[in-house]
Amino acid sequence: MNNPIAGKTILLGVTGSIASYKAADLASKLTQAGAKVDVVLTEKGCSFIPPLTFQSVTGRKAFVEADLWGGEGHVVHIELGRAADLVVIAPASANTIASLAYGMANNLLTVAVLASHCPLMIAPAMDGGMFAHPATQENLRILKERGAIVIGPAEGHLASGLTGPGRMVEPLDILGHIRYHFSRKGNLQGKKILVTAGGTREAIDPVRFITNRSSGKQGYAVAQAALDAGADVTLVTTADLPAPVGVKVVSVESAADMLKVVEHESRDAHVLIMAAAVADFTPEKVQDQKIKKETGMPALTLQPTIDILKKVSAIRKQTGFPKFLVGFAAESKDLIKNAQKKLESKDLDLIVANDILATNAGFEVDTNRVILLPRKGEPQTLPLMSKQEVADKIINLIAQWD
Repeated sequence: MNNPIAGKTILLGVTGSIASYKAADLASKLTQAGAKVDVVLTEKGCSFIPPLTFQSVTGRKAFVEADLWGGEGHVVHIELGRAADLVVIAPASANTIASLAYGMANNLLTVAVLASHCPLMIAPAMDGGMFAHPATQENLRILKERGAIVIGPAEGHLASGLTGPGRMVEPLDILGHIRYHFSRKGNLQGKKILVTAGGTREAIDPVRFITNRSSGKQGYAVAQAALDAGADVTLVTTADLPAPVGVKVVSVESAADMLKVVEHESRDAHVLIMAAAVADFTPEKVQDQKIKKETGMPALTLQPTIDILKKVSAIRKQTGFPKFLVGFAAESKDLIKNAQKKLESKDLDLIVANDILATNAGFEVDTNRVILLPRKGEPQTLPLMSKQEVADKIINLIAQWD
């Protein structure tokens, strides 16, 4: 699996906040992603959560204030700062943000940041009106001007019982920002990749529609894989799933909506990956009012939708964009034959074929079993694997073409 976090050294600072328990989850997630995580707790941070918690989830020593004046003397903060590929402070208290803004070296964490030569990412967490206070806002402005990445805070219920901005964003979201940060120098850097996901919804009346069983999971996995490879990604989707950090999301409903957006976005796209399950038919007429049960069973007349890939393929012949077209073929029989037919009739560069009747593959599950059929080259039959692994295979193949 493509993983931009793997092998990176991250210095995680934990300051005094009730949100410090989330930092342990973040440290765990980063370690599971393959990062080496060095944790530094401030004195107040230790009041909320013990160092042993972090040592347990990272497998590495967690540093506290006493280590600054320990047996290694002043050297420890230099080693921590210089070794880091990224400094993340989560939660970042108002006091620590102020110290960082003015270059104060008043504890092990701040001197380690001063000794570092890598980017700084902070996730503020504070109560009441502290975040909105002009002093905090000015300190954040200073840090942003120096290139610091500020994530959040989120709005919600605070420890004091008040409600407002000040909650530390969730560890999974911070992990997404870190993943995006490390991905920007991937081999598809500077390339725009357009991905579609989910099953379109064709309206019958204001409350009913025709759709299919596509969850959108494979399309979202493809979007994440493209981001991991350094691409700029636009995701056109009907699905309501958490979007990968860094992706541009355009929400649509019907096949006609998707066609309009794809036509516009593909004008400068290097790659279009049509992972969405676009309806083949749509109601000929949409009722203005809800169809009442008492009126009896209505006659539903369908008409074919426009084939988005065929339309874009025709546009490509005139403009040269997108440069690479990828389609998906979800079939219940004659998989290779039907997929090959789509590959040729739509003039695609690659088609991803999957048997929707296969066990643990296709719609609504987290795994897939597909065959990659490129226009040039031999087919690749992939074993059952996660949809993220399938997505990585697709993106790796595109990167080889590029």
